[in-house]
Amino acid sequence: MVAILEKRDLRDFDWLTTVLAIAIAVFGVWQIHNAQPTENFWIKQIYGIGIALVAFFVVSFTDYRRIIDSAPVFYGIGLFLLLLVLTPLGAESHGQKAWLKLPIVGQFQPSEFVKILTVLMLAKYFGSKKANVLTFKEMLVGGAIFAGPVVLILLEPDAGQAITYFPILAAMFFLSGIKIRYVVLAIVAAAIMIPAAWMVGVKTGKIKRYQEERILAIIDPDSVDPKGFGYHTIQSVITVGKGGIAGSQGESEVSQSVLKFLPEPHSDFIFAVTAENTGFIGCVSLLLAYALMLSRMIAGAREASDRAGMLVIMSIVCGLVFQIFMNVGMALGVLPVIGVPLPMMSAGLSAILSTFVAIGFVVSVKMRRFVN
Repeated sequence: MVAILEKRDLRDFDWLTTVLAIAIAVFGVWQIHNAQPTENFWIKQIYGIGIALVAFFVVSFTDYRRIIDSAPVFYGIGLFLLLLVLTPLGAESHGQKAWLKLPIVGQFQPSEFVKILTVLMLAKYFGSKKANVLTFKEMLVGGAIFAGPVVLILLEPDAGQAITYFPILAAMFFLSGIKIRYVVLAIVAAAIMIPAAWMVGVKTGKIKRYQEERILAIIDPDSVDPKGFGYHTIQSVITVGKGGIAGSQGESEVSQSVLKFLPEPHSDFIFAVTAENTGFIGCVSLLLAYALMLSRMIAGAREASDRAGMLVIMSIVCGLVFQIFMNVGMALGVLPVIGVPLPMMSAGLSAILSTFVAIGFVVSVKMRRFVN
């Protein structure tokens, strides 16, 4: 019986998605090395990928339904970790208190992992509903589940990480049958409240000057100081432009990142480094790899054996698409710099580990698509 189960698992295992994810991560190591060849970020990333792959296979070969059944417990642990970040146990970096210091591992960012736990909690709640249309009460409960971690993350404060949670809730609402009038109402409310909140925030000082400048760097680039808050965007655009069609082929003596002109080249602006080193061809190839991997995931969502599994996959897909869109937009200078990492490319143990765990859940759902 065990042998039959193992054969079935191996036969149904999504090897293509796995290979694509690993290929993107390895490509990311190369770009991290190109960005900071004299630093050890790329070596740490290799260790991170090794740990992430172990976690990925453990999650993949575990029945996701058992984990979803325990989602409230995991979700509660996640909220507790976010609360710990706000205590003296939290570690601060770049003005944000978003990490916990752990022995051996070093800094650990709970908000990356709580994102997955929030997905599981929302999937458990919405996956158990019988009706095809969401009620207002169900929307309130789902919003409360979503608000728990987001409010704590905003207190760190880490607005960039908090924003990455919104596509998850949007996917859950849309796929659970939100009424069109609520969608229209939300769009109208956002169109009114966002500009109003912006004006109030600027006048009251709640929106910091650097945050205002990052928005203005996109809306009106000539209005910001190119050596001040507009520096990140301007240098990123220059770096992307230097790549041309086929890239600079690793000419470190003229590299924007190696010469320290481009800030955070190994993390926030890894796409700009990729553009500089591999050019238009490399960037398009990377985006095609993402597209193929995401299309495989969506196909798995259509074949999922239950609603909860479908919701898990699609919320993860929406989250990944949003992060890719935001990071590439930052690098191209069409979106504000808010510190959203490029999945499997940006350096960081927490980010690479949480992404592979999320993909592990996708593979777990796909492996059990024929199981009742």
